[in-house]
Amino acid sequence: MSKMGDFIAFNAVVELLKEKGKDSYMQELLEKCKELQQNNKLQTENVVKQLYKQFTTEEISAKIAQLITPPELDIPVDVIFQSIEDLHKSCPNNKGDWYFTGDYPTLGGNKVVNMAFINYMEGKNVRGY
Repeated sequence: MSKMGDFIAFNAVVELLKEKGKDSYMQELLEKCKELQQNNKLQTENVVKQLYKQFTTEEISAKIAQLITPPELDIPVDVIFQSIEDLHKSCPNNKGDWYFTGDYPTLGGNKVVNMAFINYMEGKNVRGY
């Protein structure tokens, strides 16, 4: 897992939370991650997935478009994500959707994404592993 702040979808969710006055939710999730870490259970669940559940894919896509569009650009920019359901339809024999769903095939994936989130929240510019 790279650094959380390197992901545009994550940055979009952070901005949406701020706009809705829900940025304290990130602190709640940090506390949950820290509790899991203290109990040596950071690998048991992907806590970060909860952030994305706060918004629709359309809301996240619109915010990404806003974030990547230079202010001087006078044409509309749209970002469109394929839904997970449509991804499954287009690739029926490939179950490697973990990168998009956060449903990691190993416990290590959960641990790394949670650690990357802790690092982000603590202002550490390092990877989660």
